[in-house]
Amino acid sequence: MSCGCKTSGDSAHSCGTKSANGCESVNTCGNSYKLSVFDWLSNVQNPASNRCDFVEVRFKNDRKLFYKNVNNIPLHIGSVVTVESSPGHDVGVVSLTGELVKIQMKKKRSSEENPLKIYRLANQKDIEVWQEARKKEENVKIEARKISHRLGLEMKITDVEYQGDSSKVTFYYTADNRVDFRMLIKEFAGAFRTKIDMKQIGFRQEAAKVGGIGSCGRELCCSTWLTDFRSVNTNVARYQQLSINPQKLAGQCGKLKCCLNYELDSYLDALSHFPSSSTMIDTEKGRAFCIKIDVFKKKMWFAYVDSSMAWYDFDVDLVKKMISQNKRGEKTLPLEDLKQPEISVKTVDLIQENSVDRFEKKNRGGFNKNRNQGNQNRSNNNQNQGPRKPRPENNNDRLERNDRGEKQERQERQPRPEKTAKSNQNNNQRPQKQQQQKPQLEKTEAVKNDGEKKPQNQQPKKKFKKKFPPKKDNNA
Repeated sequence: MSCGCKTSGDSAHSCGTKSANGCESVNTCGNSYKLSVFDWLSNVQNPASNRCDFVEVRFKNDRKLFYKNVNNIPLHIGSVVTVESSPGHDVGVVSLTGELVKIQMKKKRSSEENPLKIYRLANQKDIEVWQEARKKEENVKIEARKISHRLGLEMKITDVEYQGDSSKVTFYYTADNRVDFRMLIKEFAGAFRTKIDMKQIGFRQEAAKVGGIGSCGRELCCSTWLTDFRSVNTNVARYQQLSINPQKLAGQCGKLKCCLNYELDSYLDALSHFPSSSTMIDTEKGRAFCIKIDVFKKKMWFAYVDSSMAWYDFDVDLVKKMISQNKRGEKTLPLEDLKQPEISVKTVDLIQENSVDRFEKKNRGGFNKNRNQGNQNRSNNNQNQGPRKPRPENNNDRLERNDRGEKQERQERQPRPEKTAKSNQNNNQRPQKQQQQKPQLEKTEAVKNDGEKKPQNQQPKKKFKKKFPPKKDNNA
């Protein structure tokens, strides 16, 4: 017989143990699921003669009911039983037996009058019908959503639950306003050919059924262990000094997070030792009001009414002394005089690790040291080598100087064409022309020599050899 652990008794999954006494490891089987219960009195013998006849049975969707074992059937946690229902019968899994059932009934205020009965242990036929009905639930939910959308109803069908004998279907839905179901139930009855039951649930219950991961990174509390949903309001966030940001304070259900109530009592206990946040302090410089409270550091921040930009933090004991001084009719010193200088506290690293980037800092320091040592070595080598030699001139400087010399030569050669024109006019005087050409040639040679002397002071140009590609060897 399957124990149905971690599946709320609605599938064939189990922990792998099918003994007559149920799960061999009750401590761990389904212990993470909120419908499973750990019976801490299972190994304790009951000294009383009368034994509790009631048994807690769990169903799908966080539903638990108490049934009376009229026929004294030997039951244990994980037994699949067939119980009374209207109409027909239902199939569930036993979640708790023994004396703890009385405590749970008292806690949930369930009466022992006219209790529902357990018929028998579920046989193979009951389990087969039950599992076939569970397989149809997903398709029925999709079809029901299509019908409600076609009718234009402002509602959301969250889940569907079939009864163990497939004689009734329960639709769980959420809606902000009231919904008219007259046409919807007719459509459902014609489509599914069974009895229809509509049950409205809240948005928190919807999140518990759907499940998910919260902002803390863990599975939702409402879908794992939280069974009762207490009201949460914005005053809870104000007591804990939280910013009223609906995006951060709201859970996946769209309401305020249930975990805001967890630490509320400790905050209220700590705030009872603080003066009221609306207290005003009269100082010699003016009145001051409270801006901020730190519960953990036990400090209060004050600022002047006239200039609220400067904040001054004080311990709670000092604030109480200032308030008592005002009650006596005395004004306190200005806030800047009362503020004590902050003493830097040396923290001790228990793990003996300064920071996460400690390895990078060492590498950076080593790199800087190597760079400094390289600079020192270069300076020492330069001192040993003596004064540096003048740097050779660039080729561009040489080309500029050569261009200047050529320009000067051209300027000096300008009177030459005039002399040639005069010689052409005196074509008849050939011998005189020959005599005049000699001194002209001497002059031009002197001009050339003068032009050549000027660039001689410059350094000669370097002649670069042409690089020819290597000859190919045809024999290779």
